[in-house]
Amino acid sequence: MRSIGEMARASGLGVSALRFYDRAGVLVPARVDPASGYRWYAPEQLDEARLLARLRRAGMPLADIRLVLAGWSGTDTDLVRTLLQAHLRRLERGLAEARGEFSTLRALLDHRENPMTASPVTGTVRLSLPAPALAAALDAVRFAVGRDPELPMLGGVLFDVGGDALHVVATDRYRMAVARLEAVAHGGSREQILVPAPLVDAMRALLGGDESARFTVEGDQVTLEAGGRQASGPRLAHDFPDYRRLVRLPSGRRVVVEVPALRQALRNGPVRVAEEPEPGRSARDVSVLATADDGTVIVCGGDAPDIDADGAGDADGPGDVAGAGHHVGVDREFLLEALAAADRDRLVLEFGPAATAPLAIRRADDEGTFSLLMPVRLDD
Repeated sequence: MRSIGEMARASGLGVSALRFYDRAGVLVPARVDPASGYRWYAPEQLDEARLLARLRRAGMPLADIRLVLAGWSGTDTDLVRTLLQAHLRRLERGLAEARGEFSTLRALLDHRENPMTASPVTGTVRLSLPAPALAAALDAVRFAVGRDPELPMLGGVLFDVGGDALHVVATDRYRMAVARLEAVAHGGSREQILVPAPLVDAMRALLGGDESARFTVEGDQVTLEAGGRQASGPRLAHDFPDYRRLVRLPSGRRVVVEVPALRQALRNGPVRVAEEPEPGRSARDVSVLATADDGTVIVCGGDAPDIDADGAGDADGPGDVAGAGHHVGVDREFLLEALAAADRDRLVLEFGPAATAPLAIRRADDEGTFSLLMPVRLDD
């Protein structure tokens, strides 16, 4: 017999998905312990779970999944083939419709004459920055730079210069990091310069002292001078997403956490094995964070109970979190990297009003530096 956690790891279905399919009567455990509520699965159920995982990845409706599983375990293979073929035709029609919509969107973009290349810098940008502050800002955002070759506009750090402030920003779609620092001697209009990641790393290597650093942009050339040395190269010729819209979050619950304790809980705590969300991203471990009534943060996952929007738990193991209305599932490694980049022993975690809202990681002493992690879906 396999526990629900063992079945999740062996089948590719998440624990929350197994609970969902149990409640839906699609894949019911062979045994449920009447005292503890633990679910146990028979060996022959592993093949059914793996089949269910494949059908789920293919996007088959739940009603059809029921029939496929029933036919698979019996002798009615004609029914199974018919259902699979019908679903394939639905997918092909949906793809054709999506292609049509995207063609329309591309035509609208062409009509707006808004190519995905950056507008030239209107003038020379010259900034004087404290080297330690710039180094700290780059350290706070570098982990969030994208690596997808299909999205070159995310492969660098945005230097957003406006007034007496410089914002540095990075995102790979699944996380975003922002840092703000004071800038001196720009005096011009707002400019946005996208600096490629290798040049950012070369700039960071210069920032080892306490002296001032000079950041200059002339045309497409970006230069940083510090300590008698300089790093220079072309900026990326792409538009960066409007991060100011993306950081406008609905109000949620803020919880102060001790970072060493949270890091230890993440490394030793239970996880859910999330399936690959899209081509190019590998499966990853998901930690579920929940806030309790006493203001503490609990790391859930694995065989931990589901936390519903109203705080109710499900009896699938010890440790139900009473009243835990704020919870979110996040990529564990992403969260560990965000905690390290924040560089504080105490941080503020801001939970959104729903599990679908991003998790914000903030410094209590610096509201201008923070990161956001997109949530991982916990339920079907």
